[in-house]
Amino acid sequence: MNQFIQNMMGMGGMTDQVIATDLLISAKSGVHNYAIALTEAATPELRAALKEQLFAAIDTHEAVSNFMVSKGYYHPHHLSEQLTVDLTTTDTALSLAQE
Repeated sequence: MNQFIQNMMGMGGMTDQVIATDLLISAKSGVHNYAIALTEAATPELRAALKEQLFAAIDTHEAVSNFMVSKGYYHPHHLSEQLTVDLTTTDTALSLAQE
């Protein structure tokens, strides 16, 4: 969504934050699922393929995390700051739902 439309809808940068958060959650889920699959793999070839995918998912998670930290969307080492961001996001979502 372009910035003009976001501003008209009162969302500002909210869309980028929502997309990045969704991508981060998906990356975390991918890491988790690949790690589990790796422990269940029956052949060395399958384990090698799953390791590659696991490392790619970890790299994706790192890239998305770094992006979110740089934008101020994610504060993994400062719980009080993250709580403030989460509460603001929640208030925005609730206000959009009431409109």
